[in-house]
Amino acid sequence: MADEAVAEPASQNPQKPQGSRSPEAPPRGRERGGERGGERGDEQPQGEAEAHDGPEAGDDEAAERAKERERAADRIKDLTRDPLAEEDGEDGPTDLAAAARARRAGRKLLTSGRDFTSFDRSRISHAHIGDINVSLDARRSGVAMRGGPVPEEELRRLRRAHVEPAGYVRLRRALESRRLLVLGGAPGTGRTSTALALLDEVTRDGAGDGGRVRRVDPHQGEGVRGLVGEVNGGEGGERRGTGYLLELALDRPGTLPPDEMDLDQLASTLAEGDAYAVVVVSVGSAANPLLAGRYGMVCPPAPSQELVTVRLRERLEEARDHESLEHAARLAEDPEVIEAVGLDDLRPAEAELLASLLAEHLLGSLTREELLSGCRSIAAVQAHEWFAGVDRALAAPSSGDGRTPVRSATAALFHPVAFRIALAVLGGGSHSAVSAAAHLLTWELSVQSDPDSTPSRPLFCDDPESDRALSRARSDDGAIDVAGTEVTGQLIFYRGSALPAAVLAEIWDRHFPVRAPVVRWLRLLADDPRPQVSVRAAVAAGELSVRDFEYGFGELVRPLAEASSPRRRVFAATALDQVAGHASHRKAVRKVVDDWSRYGTASLRWTAAMTLGHGRAADSVDAALDALARIGVRDEGRQLAVASLNVVRLLTLPECATVLRRLGQWAEHRREEYQDLALVTIVRLATTGVDEVLDDEPGTPLGDQGDWPLLLALAVTRPELTGTLADLLWTALNTARSRDVAFDALEALLRSASRGERGEGGERGERGEGREGREGGDRMRPGLAALLPALTSDEHDRQQLEWLLRRMMRDQDRPLTTEQASALWRLAVPARQRRSDEEESHG
Repeated sequence: MADEAVAEPASQNPQKPQGSRSPEAPPRGRERGGERGGERGDEQPQGEAEAHDGPEAGDDEAAERAKERERAADRIKDLTRDPLAEEDGEDGPTDLAAAARARRAGRKLLTSGRDFTSFDRSRISHAHIGDINVSLDARRSGVAMRGGPVPEEELRRLRRAHVEPAGYVRLRRALESRRLLVLGGAPGTGRTSTALALLDEVTRDGAGDGGRVRRVDPHQGEGVRGLVGEVNGGEGGERRGTGYLLELALDRPGTLPPDEMDLDQLASTLAEGDAYAVVVVSVGSAANPLLAGRYGMVCPPAPSQELVTVRLRERLEEARDHESLEHAARLAEDPEVIEAVGLDDLRPAEAELLASLLAEHLLGSLTREELLSGCRSIAAVQAHEWFAGVDRALAAPSSGDGRTPVRSATAALFHPVAFRIALAVLGGGSHSAVSAAAHLLTWELSVQSDPDSTPSRPLFCDDPESDRALSRARSDDGAIDVAGTEVTGQLIFYRGSALPAAVLAEIWDRHFPVRAPVVRWLRLLADDPRPQVSVRAAVAAGELSVRDFEYGFGELVRPLAEASSPRRRVFAATALDQVAGHASHRKAVRKVVDDWSRYGTASLRWTAAMTLGHGRAADSVDAALDALARIGVRDEGRQLAVASLNVVRLLTLPECATVLRRLGQWAEHRREEYQDLALVTIVRLATTGVDEVLDDEPGTPLGDQGDWPLLLALAVTRPELTGTLADLLWTALNTARSRDVAFDALEALLRSASRGERGEGGERGERGEGREGREGGDRMRPGLAALLPALTSDEHDRQQLEWLLRRMMRDQDRPLTTEQASALWRLAVPARQRRSDEEESHG
């Protein structure tokens, strides 16, 4: 690099000498002696124009040409801005990287093509696979049970098969010392079995003519107060040494939990009668005062693996074959079986069903396909139990006149349901985002159910622990995208990969009236500025549309595709691409997108372009490029920006060579609109990060370079394309109307090798100081080392690079140091070439 300052090259569009490329690189295309299209100057020399028209006419024409060039350059600059930010203003930011991450997470959450076992609506509480008939309905098992003694046979079976949860001994000691235990747990977690096991142990030496352990019908008497009379003997006289099980349903509108005085009276009565009682309640805001009191304790779930092992031993004990037991244990750990079950932990009834399936398969009664189908049914049944008859209580008469429906607590009734749906849509996002979305949906469900009343909800009754317990969810710390950066926050997930899809299938296929409020809710989420909300909701909308494409397209996709808001159109495009991920609907999506690209309104063409960029909405990459070009050049290039963005997104596909070839053809096209499409796409390629457009997970060649500019990442991962990439960038650098913005893009690429991150950063990041900055720059240097030599193959190109480096060194805000400039120069001009240049200059 010469010591003296290099002046800006005089020529706006220098010719690229033929044959200056490396042998393996394709030719540059035609030489350009003048400027293209509307930028091309007059054919006659300037002197002749002045001779005919005089000096003033020549000056006017030159000024007009200068203004025309300036307008063309400004247009290219405008077209290279983010097309998704137009609703937020000229320079409004959008986080494409966060949107791409949210889309990948949503697609992973809702596995395409998951098989759902179909059940008859009236018999879904039982699973019928082969000869297996296992009851799985644990949602309100206590309510369904009538009062009366528990048979000794059932207690004996319970002693043999019950698996003690963690903390069981502590529960037993609390019951022995206090006589009364309020046991909280989510339905189906084995809380009732644990309660019976506790009562069986503490009353083993008791007498009681009416049975040692008795269930108390919650509909008879007055709950806890009625149990006091039951302990005193009621009509049958005193029952000493008896254990009582009472399951309270506190989620019914208008139901109040017992107060502490009622519990104290019951405990005193139990002590007088040498009796015990366990009151089972569902975790939730209504039960929180009970569980926080002196009698309350939470029942942990039993370990899944032990549950399955015990149930398997029961099923196979007749065979008395240890090898079968060992084989069954190995089969339970089969990855395909685990994936088919799709639950992180099993509840007792589910463990019994899985054990039955495994045993029947080992005994030859079930094929492997039937086994896997039965395993997939478990999550579907759980989803059905969560939603079946939830609002039945709203139609029940009140305890007053017997005629007025109970409508006072719709929001409290629907909130657990809404939380499960929100978790299915936004799972993996922040807990606050899921909770806020759940409250929005609670409102929509309440208004749909009771349009004449305004839903009300207490402000301080949310309980995150209860939400997780009632929805089989877990939380964990993780990264959350906020304003273009990642921060640590609390994420929430279902405890099982099968539950999100099962929940969506249940509400969409079996509860048609729920569709209307869910559609309104999804439209609200489409307007959310956070990609973790709007993009995940779009993926879920696509999955719902697969289940009924006519309804989903008419109510969700088409209305939002025609919206004025780019965010809503992105929602529609993401949903359409998710539908295209299913082979059964791919042809329909491609027909829709093709029609929109040809005959649609401006909004529909915009949405079609965003859909095409994912690579699944056309028969081939060539067909997608044809459609994008058709959209980009129409109406004098009004939608060229969004078309160029989606051409860049196609470069992440394996067929990126096809995209580059088409860019070269557009650059040499006779029509200026095609040339502009190529130039804008080339500049956008240089300024777009891999993480902004990539659909692949880390571990793929491009996925491991998510923080790189896409141009550098392609130069490293696809070295055979380096020459073509350099040719295209050279074209943008040496075309007058794109020259300025192309040099800005090249400057950003050069700075990426001398700082820890792309984009504007602090002084430490800009100057590459600190270990992270040096490592980030070092990681990207191979990309520049591959690209720059191909870009600066002749003296004129090296002069332009030298001028750019010196401009960067003179930058008052972000000056490039001499060491950094020299390092970049050495990357661009190998030592052999530098020696050759020196010899020529001395000669």
